[in-house]
Amino acid sequence: MKKIFIIIAAFIFAGQAQSQIPDPVSWNFSSKKTGDKTFEIRLTASIQSGWHLYSQVQPQDAIAIPTGIKFNANPLVVMDKKVKEVGKMEKFHDEKLQLSANQYSNKVDFVQVVRLKASAKTNVSGSVEFQTCDDKKCLPPKTVNFSIALK
Repeated sequence: MKKIFIIIAAFIFAGQAQSQIPDPVSWNFSSKKTGDKTFEIRLTASIQSGWHLYSQVQPQDAIAIPTGIKFNANPLVVMDKKVKEVGKMEKFHDEKLQLSANQYSNKVDFVQVVRLKASAKTNVSGSVEFQTCDDKKCLPPKTVNFSIALK
């Protein structure tokens, strides 16, 4: 009986510890038809006050893990160019540590233009890996999966 109580208490404690990990970025995924068989895919990060999300491109002396976006293969979809960042990029530099970062606060959109090879309903899926920091700590990188309908 005592062992069962200890095991249950351990699970409760582990659940409470897990729920206290901050989650300062929420994501919204959408598509917008911009032309015949052309769509704009938008991955929007809303960032809590005091936190930063890092750009896909970082300086050589960067302190952060860059945001990475991976698209799953879809034979009906062609990606046009690179993923573009739309937001106010901040160039952070710590003189003391001689480290830098390209970062965003509040909100940033990652935009990818895609073309359909044929008129069909399909989706674009993939994942976004990102790291967030505030002035005191950085959280471990996190991956969020997405699937966006193209209609």
